[in-house]
Amino acid sequence: MKSKKDNIAEYILYLWQMEDYLRAFPDQAGATPELSELNEMMHREGIMESGHLQLAANALDEMEELHSRLLDEDAMYRAAIMRLKPSLNLLKAKTDRPTMSDIEACLLLLYQIMLLHLQKREITPETASVQEQATKLLKFLSGTYRNIDISE
Repeated sequence: MKSKKDNIAEYILYLWQMEDYLRAFPDQAGATPELSELNEMMHREGIMESGHLQLAANALDEMEELHSRLLDEDAMYRAAIMRLKPSLNLLKAKTDRPTMSDIEACLLLLYQIMLLHLQKREITPETASVQEQATKLLKFLSGTYRNIDISE
């Protein structure tokens, strides 16, 4: 399984992908010990139809906590999120959860783009630009997460 400490954003996206995979291909639940374990967790948590594993929710909470700290402490980070805000607000408005956090919206954007690539659909230049900004932001967050103790 992806390591949360190595790259927390990739870890969350990986969990979301495995959730969707197990929902689409339930017969593959026992294909590997990892898939079996994730499938059992999904059953226990009652998210076989929709929703996310508590593992993913906890990791997202940790990212949110770090995001809040960086907003207070890092002017460059604050400027980066402000540049992204209009695009994230547009994305949020198109979902059934328009009040989701900016970090969740960044992750959702990257996840949806991954799905578009799998469907061999084209990405507009505007979307590619927002993707690049969101990727840089999440990469910075993940790198900072890797290098600090979140409980500080």
